[in-house]
Amino acid sequence: MENQNNNKLMAILAYIGPLVIVSYLVAKDDPFVKFHIKQGLVLLVIEVIVWMLGMGMYGLWPILRLVNLATLVLAIVGIINVTKNQEKELPLVGQFAKHFPI
Repeated sequence: MENQNNNKLMAILAYIGPLVIVSYLVAKDDPFVKFHIKQGLVLLVIEVIVWMLGMGMYGLWPILRLVNLATLVLAIVGIINVTKNQEKELPLVGQFAKHFPI
């Protein structure tokens, strides 16, 4: 039971930005956690791209803020899926998770 709770915690951390690294280092061998690590990496990549675009293109800030809000909502959806013990792809971006060879 304790291992299951630890894996659930690691899967939740995968959706909290750079904390995906902690999940990867601690529980990458668990298939459930690995699924959520990949999804979290997709969100992290989106956040980094938005940050980089925002650094140079101030005119895009209104759109980039909407994208940031969308990634937050998707992270919450992912965390809810973890709490329900589900491996559901995130809407719109979940399909890109398969491109991370972990």
